[in-house]
Amino acid sequence: MELIEQGIYCPYCGEPQTVLIDPSEPEQNYIEDCQICCRPISFSVMIDGSGESWVEAKDENS
Repeated sequence: MELIEQGIYCPYCGEPQTVLIDPSEPEQNYIEDCQICCRPISFSVMIDGSGESWVEAKDENS
């Protein structure tokens, strides 16, 4: 299964970046460091039955 590219904005520095989503898990929650400012971003990912993805990127205190 191919990874899905999803664009997000860092909740800290506001810079746009692309993250890769694994579509094999319909609901995911994880923390990954910003590619620009290196601060921890909390991700919530949902993938529906048709393969559409939804990503929420928040600071770790939200």
